[in-house]
Amino acid sequence: MSPSSWPRITDLIVTDGPAEVALLGAPMKERSVTPARYDLAPDLVRQTLRRFSTYDVETGEELTLRIRDHGNVSVEGLTPEQGFEPIRDAARRCTSAHAVTLLVGGHNAITRPAAHGLGVPLDQVGLITLDAHFDLRDTDEGLMNGNPISALLEDGLPGANICQIGLAPFANSPKMHHVAKEAGIGVYTIAEVKSRGIASVLEEALAALDHTAAIMIDFDIDVIDRSQSPGAPGARPGGMPADMFFAAARHLGGQEKLKLVDLTEFDPALDVSDITALTVGRWVCEVLAGFTRRAPFPAREG
Repeated sequence: MSPSSWPRITDLIVTDGPAEVALLGAPMKERSVTPARYDLAPDLVRQTLRRFSTYDVETGEELTLRIRDHGNVSVEGLTPEQGFEPIRDAARRCTSAHAVTLLVGGHNAITRPAAHGLGVPLDQVGLITLDAHFDLRDTDEGLMNGNPISALLEDGLPGANICQIGLAPFANSPKMHHVAKEAGIGVYTIAEVKSRGIASVLEEALAALDHTAAIMIDFDIDVIDRSQSPGAPGARPGGMPADMFFAAARHLGGQEKLKLVDLTEFDPALDVSDITALTVGRWVCEVLAGFTRRAPFPAREG
């Protein structure tokens, strides 16, 4: 079958010139609570996108935007402290040149520098996390993938600028929950999300962040049910169904204030039958589909 008769998401990717969307890899794996090969994820995601077409049969719409691939930030072997500036600076270059940036990790420590790379003061940043965990471990022993939210609070990100969605039972500590509540973070457990529906929860979270100037979303795939995300070391049974994760990606992709989304905690070495890789590939498509629903926008030089 010729490429023209089955257009792929990879056909939208360019390596230079103007583009509405930026793709950036951040293959960080050092200082992980659970050692894993998170560094393999960005390149595998790129390869997996060849398996997705540009056409959505449910809406009858086809993706026609351009995606500028900025490659990977050179953070192999670096700690989160050492990788902070390279990721922050690369994110800033992308967010200044493109309407939205897809930052593919790597583990969750990339979320902190990404928040600093949005081009607005930190106290004007809004952050939504889809995550089974608070990521509020103490920072006194250094940065890791288990404490990016703690680090951001210490950096000056107000708790009122953070909403955390999909928190799992028996996967967090009472101290973390107390810190979140005391900081004014919006907390939504996975049971509440399933009961109310993802759209209702997202609308409430977005309303709570209406005072912010720019928004980023941390999509930690361990929020997804373990059976549908075997390549996520922190995923648990009873997590978010994959179709709800996709609905969230499309809904959030269409938000005018959205500047960056990250995808974290995917370890290809643990994946089974490409389930997680295909889930992440579909996530890219859903973010793009949501983004195309925005008002017309110019493609900027990047």
